[in-house]
Amino acid sequence: MHNENTPDKNRINKDLPLKTPVQKKLLAIGLLLSLILLSAAFFSGGDIQAVLFLIGLALGFTLLHARFGFTSAFRRLVAVGNPEALKAHLLMLAAASVLFALILNSHFSFTGIDPKGYVSPVGISVVFGAFLFGIGMQLGGGCASGTLYSLGGGSSSMILTLVSFIAGATIGAAHLSFWQNDTPSLPPISLAESTGFGYFWGLILQLALLAAIYWAAVQIAKRKNPPALRPLPKAEGWKRIVRGSWPLYSAALVLAVLNALILTIRGEPWGITSAFSLWGSKFLMIFGGDPSQWGYFAGGKAQALQVSIFKDSTSMLNFGIILGAFLASAAAGTFKPKKIKPKIALASIIGGLLMGYGARLSFGCNIGAYFGGIASFSLHGWVWMIMALLGTAAALKLRTFFGLSNPKPNDSVC
Repeated sequence: MHNENTPDKNRINKDLPLKTPVQKKLLAIGLLLSLILLSAAFFSGGDIQAVLFLIGLALGFTLLHARFGFTSAFRRLVAVGNPEALKAHLLMLAAASVLFALILNSHFSFTGIDPKGYVSPVGISVVFGAFLFGIGMQLGGGCASGTLYSLGGGSSSMILTLVSFIAGATIGAAHLSFWQNDTPSLPPISLAESTGFGYFWGLILQLALLAAIYWAAVQIAKRKNPPALRPLPKAEGWKRIVRGSWPLYSAALVLAVLNALILTIRGEPWGITSAFSLWGSKFLMIFGGDPSQWGYFAGGKAQALQVSIFKDSTSMLNFGIILGAFLASAAAGTFKPKKIKPKIALASIIGGLLMGYGARLSFGCNIGAYFGGIASFSLHGWVWMIMALLGTAAALKLRTFFGLSNPKPNDSVC
C-alpha cells in the first residue's frame, strides 16, 4: 500500500512477510467464546440475533485484518495530506450508497422488517457533537469501530477508552432532550427523498459528491507529496485471508456489503454507540437510577432497558466485532497487550468521554452517522464528516500534550 501519486521511490514501502505464529490457545478460547455468545444470542433473541452476531464477527475480522481506520484516515489527511485511507472510505461509501439505494427504494428485506436508513435532523447538536467526536477519536486512539476492534486485537488502552466511551454516551443520552428541544435544528433531510430526486438521481448526486472528494484528495496528494502508508505484515497466498493483512479497498467493499446485509436483516444500518448508552444506563439502574425518564429512551427504546442485552441487536454486533478482531489477531499471532503509559491513559479517558457524548448528540458515530448516514443519503452524515474533520484538525495540537505523535511531511511512512 503506497501513495500512487508519490514519485519518491524512498517513500514506497513493500509489504512485509508475516512471521508471527498462530496463537492456537487464544484462537481456541476465541472460538469457544464465540460459540457461547452465538448460543446466547440465539436462545435470547432468535435466529436474527444469532445471524447479526455472526456478521459482527465478520466485521471485526475485516476491520482488524485491514487495520481499517477512520481515526487514522482523518489524521493522515489533515496532518500531511495522505488520502489513501480516505479513498478507501470513498469506495466504501460509494458501494454502500448503491446497495442502500436498491434496498431502500425496493423495501427489500430478508426478515420482513421494512428497511429504514439513518436520516437524522441537522442542527447544533450534530455540529457540536461531531466536532467533539473528532477531537475525542484523536485523543482516544480510535473511533467507535476502532475502539472495539483494537480492544479485540489486544490494545490495552482501549479498555479505558471503551469504559469512558460508555460513560460519555450515557451522559449524552441523559442530556439529549435539551440538545434536541432547546437548540436550533433543521428536520431530517434525505438527498433522495426530501429533495424529490428519488433514489436514482439521489444516487447520481451522491456519487458525484464522492467523486469530487476523490479528485480533491488526489490533488492534495500531488501538491503535498505525503509519506506513504506504513506497510503491514501479511501472509502469502490463501493464508492471507485468515492471517492478514487485507488490502484497504477489499475491506472497503466487504464492509459495504456487510452494512447492507445488516440493513436487510434488522431494518436499519450498522450502528455501535446506542449499545454504549444502553449498557451505561443498565449499569445506573443497578444503583437505583431511572434512565427510562430520559427523552432518549422515549417510545420503543424504553423496552431495551427491561430485557437482556442479548436481545439488543447493536450489542450483539458489538460483541461480535470484539471477538472477530480477537480471532483475527490470534490467527495472525499479534495479540500482545502492553502496559499503558499514564499520559496515554488520560488521553484515552478524555477521548472516550468526548466520543461518547459527541456520538449521542450527533445521532451516531463514524459508523452510524458517517458511514450509515451518508449511505442512507442523509445530509446529517455529510455535516458529521465535515465537523469530525475539523475536530481532528483541532485535536492534532492536543495530541502532542499527551505524548501522541502526528504524521510529519518528512516521515518515510505514516
